[in-house]
Amino acid sequence: MSRVGTVHTRFALVLVVTLGLVAAACGDQDDPPPGAPLTIGYLADFSGSFADHAPAGQAGVELALKHINEAGGVHGRVVSVVTGDTGGDPLQAVAEARRLLEAEGVHAIVGPPTSAATLALVERVTAPNHIPQISPSATAPALTTAADGGYLFRTIGSDAVQGIVLAQLVEREGHRNVAVIYRDDAWGRGLLEVFAAHYGGSLTTVSYSAGGQSSYLEELRQAASGGADVLVAMGFAESAVFLGESIEHGIFTRFILTDGNKSEELIAQVGAEHLEGAVGTVPGSDPDNASTRAWDAAYAAEHGALPSQPFVREAYDAVIAIALAAEAAGSTDGAAIRDQLLRVAGPPGDVYIAGASGVRNALAAAREGDDINYEGAATPIDWNEAGDVTSGFMEIFGIRDGRFVTIEILPFDLNETEPP
Repeated sequence: MSRVGTVHTRFALVLVVTLGLVAAACGDQDDPPPGAPLTIGYLADFSGSFADHAPAGQAGVELALKHINEAGGVHGRVVSVVTGDTGGDPLQAVAEARRLLEAEGVHAIVGPPTSAATLALVERVTAPNHIPQISPSATAPALTTAADGGYLFRTIGSDAVQGIVLAQLVEREGHRNVAVIYRDDAWGRGLLEVFAAHYGGSLTTVSYSAGGQSSYLEELRQAASGGADVLVAMGFAESAVFLGESIEHGIFTRFILTDGNKSEELIAQVGAEHLEGAVGTVPGSDPDNASTRAWDAAYAAEHGALPSQPFVREAYDAVIAIALAAEAAGSTDGAAIRDQLLRVAGPPGDVYIAGASGVRNALAAAREGDDINYEGAATPIDWNEAGDVTSGFMEIFGIRDGRFVTIEILPFDLNETEPP
């Protein structure tokens, strides 16, 4: 996989694409506004329980950076991305975010990946410092009501939707008595709460420490005490451990998965033969959507194949939205970018899509002060005042012959009806 850069430590790496096209474009424009060129921080879990998702998300960020800088950058200047490692720890995420602000001078942040870290960050760093923050993967419903001063956005649907779809899937599969093992953090608690409110069967729930455990046998046996024969897994990388223990000890052998489990590493560690036929839910995208098609073509041309993991398109969309907002604002000031985010990613305005040409046209329109409506590669990104996407897609996936397959794409629109 071709990369501008790869990060496996807590140290920052500046990803800068400098192209002849940028220099040419700068010569055709008025003088850029004063101040530093736009710098975006990308916080990902490069070394923690979400680490198998970090490189894929970074590939989405890098593709966005390429398309922005090929189009002349923002304010006629090259845009850069500085990365930081959250390590799966909200406290480390806070420390890394402060470093990105104080040492690297970032103007906005994409990430972090988890809901717990996102909550910690917005309360302690981004909102108090007037820094826009867009998470491509934090889905906890609690983020909707976070005290964020309007600085927190998401390019992914909330678990207020996924929990309903998950409950419907479990019932459709014919399971009237299930067990849930869930990660005891903002994400796990939030997803469980919505799922439990919409599931009509018998339910046994057991939590485990988000800090990590060497064994989950006690929790698995508690989960099985209600007589359920299927386990709903709400976890991250640690899911491979408790699913493996469950299979080894014959506690559960049938599983329903969630977005935190959709990783090829899970199949490799647990064994494809043990997961054959498993199904699950994850925020998705519509392959027939024009923006998604354009992004898919660009990503496949860059990497040879589409990503198998979630949250990659969402990471791309977050970077593009920040760039468009900064261009529309004529400024890299955090409050100015925040105020433009709602305007560049929703009606009214002409629709612009993902991909090199779509981003080029959108940046040009923003530069001219036109109303624009960027429809993302993952979702339309029609944000409400809470920074939540109001429409999008949920995917039901399965594991067949050792790989993930899409079973169904379900659209949702919070402005019209209750989620499907």
